[in-house]
This record gives sequence, structure tokens and C-alpha cells, in this order.
Amino acid sequence: MIKVLVVVDIIMAAAFAWAFRSLPEQIPFFYSKPWGESQIADKWYIFLLPLLMHVIFFINDASRKKFFSDDVTIQRLMKYVNLFFIIAFTCVYLKILYLVS
Repeated sequence: MIKVLVVVDIIMAAAFAWAFRSLPEQIPFFYSKPWGESQIADKWYIFLLPLLMHVIFFINDASRKKFFSDDVTIQRLMKYVNLFFIIAFTCVYLKILYLVS
């Protein structure tokens, strides 16, 4: 699963490097807020998505190893949850970059 995380990190870094020149100084990032100025953030806020993805992944992985080391079903379920988070955060990251660049 770490290999998947590294591959996704490389994809995210490559997408950011490719879109960096065309990114505006501020991007719409806080989609839960009302439409307009309250959604806008600096372009460096985009790095919160990979950071949050890593935090969730490692907390989930550590809790899986510590609390569910003997239950195969829950371990498998938590691996799929980690995979879901990796895919979801990557899609959101790439979608934001695609929309603003």
C-alpha cells in the first residue's frame, strides 16, 4: 500500500509541476463555504490535500496494526478504506488543478 501512496505522490507532484505556470495566485479551495470570496485560498493550500491524505493513511494503518492485528476481515476492510482515501484525495487534487489551470 505504501507503493501506491508513493506512486500517487509522484503523480500529484508531476501534475502540480505541469500546472504551476498556469495556476492563478488564488484558487477556489474551500468548497463547503458559500460561493465567492470565502472559497478562495492561496495556491499553496493545495498541498493540504496530500498532507491530509498521508495523515489519514498513517493513522488508519497504525490503528489497523495496533488494534486489529489478529482480525483478517477488518484488516482487509481498512486496506480498502485506505485505498479509497488515496483515490478520493488524488481525484479531488487533480480536479482542482484541472479546473483552475
